[in-house]
Amino acid sequence: MTAFNNGVYQHSAALPYLIQPDGLKVVLITSRKRRRWIIPKGEIESDLTAWDSAAKEAWEEAGIEGVIATESLGTYEHQKWGSTCMVQVFPLAVTQLHCQWLEDHERQRRVVTVAKAHKLIEMKSLRKMIGKFERWLSLYPHQA
Repeated sequence: MTAFNNGVYQHSAALPYLIQPDGLKVVLITSRKRRRWIIPKGEIESDLTAWDSAAKEAWEEAGIEGVIATESLGTYEHQKWGSTCMVQVFPLAVTQLHCQWLEDHERQRRVVTVAKAHKLIEMKSLRKMIGKFERWLSLYPHQA
């Protein structure tokens, strides 16, 4: 763990999404300890870009492969390890959901509508990020 800027840890997250015939869906996973609904995230690995690190977390934590955006959707703060983590979020267009993955025995995974995601996610800052993503997608529909 490397802290940056006054003890703030730098993390990155993937916001996995699918455009299905019945609309936009996002993929959520449960956190390990508290079992809250979140998106895949983790420390930015020193040998990877922030977006590549987010894509790696999506694979390890959720069994997801896809095309990740190289531009951040934005950031949100998350409290962890008694400090603040600044999380950069990168949209990830899902191309494959694997049935088995590294952390499948530790986490649940759900594909849900954005409305359902807003109900499942407790963290306000993450709910706001998903709302921001809907606006981003409407501005950049070619990303889907």
